[in-house]
Amino acid sequence: MAAKQTIGILGGSFNPVHLGHLMLASYLVQWGYVDQVWLTLSPQNPLKSPDELVADTKRLTMLNLATKGARGIDVCDIELTMPVPSYSIDTLDLLASRYPDRRFTPIIGSDNWAIFDRWREYRRILDTYGVIVYPRPGYPVTREEARNVLGMTLVEAPTVNISSTLIRQAIAQGKDMMYFLPPAVNKYITEHKLYRK
Repeated sequence: MAAKQTIGILGGSFNPVHLGHLMLASYLVQWGYVDQVWLTLSPQNPLKSPDELVADTKRLTMLNLATKGARGIDVCDIELTMPVPSYSIDTLDLLASRYPDRRFTPIIGSDNWAIFDRWREYRRILDTYGVIVYPRPGYPVTREEARNVLGMTLVEAPTVNISSTLIRQAIAQGKDMMYFLPPAVNKYITEHKLYRK
């Protein structure tokens, strides 16, 4: 019997998706941590304010533009059909039931790892799905810590210290974000006048 494909679930608001997201996803696939990464659009993060969110349809369009032709990176919109707010454990359970031939594991930054015990059913996430943790500036995780947590995989993925928040603020100030965003996403934001004050 063939081994199940491992799908890394990189969830987020993607408001907007930027090159940092795609670099991380590409690294995890090409370096063999997972077979695919699904960028999973969240309609509302339970730990964040929904005030600054661009419409789900626009963020989904930007994800599709960003991943067109990408190897091993896909878009997942399952959370848009789920009750709001959506929780990672519910998403993982639904994906596992819908795709029983695949294994799913969430991908989170070390900043989220620092508050992982606030996630709904975080112990069951670790026990059932495991978690891949990548570095974020200011939130170090040691190899020893990773070895002591069953179900946690620490990856030394290269990261860039950019965020969707920085990009939104920069666009609002009239700055050019062409080197921070996939070209098709930058074009879409410009044409639709997104994130401007």
